[in-house]
Amino acid sequence: MSECKLDHSHEDVKQKFEQQREFLPGDMAPLFQSFFKKEHTQDILNEVFHLLKKYDLSSEEEKAERANRLYLVLNNL
Repeated sequence: MSECKLDHSHEDVKQKFEQQREFLPGDMAPLFQSFFKKEHTQDILNEVFHLLKKYDLSSEEEKAERANRLYLVLNNL
């Protein structure tokens, strides 16, 4: 994944999650519900946004890697 210089808002992340929701593991939705109830640093928002971005177009290997990183972030906040 390439690095992006844009800062993504809480709402940007929420919209990206809704776009990718059907492609994510089913047990991830409750973790995102908890995520959206809290405030997060800009670094966390940007990281989650970019893990979600084009998730549906990623290879199975890339999806697994992104899902693992998302679980790490979502379970440790």
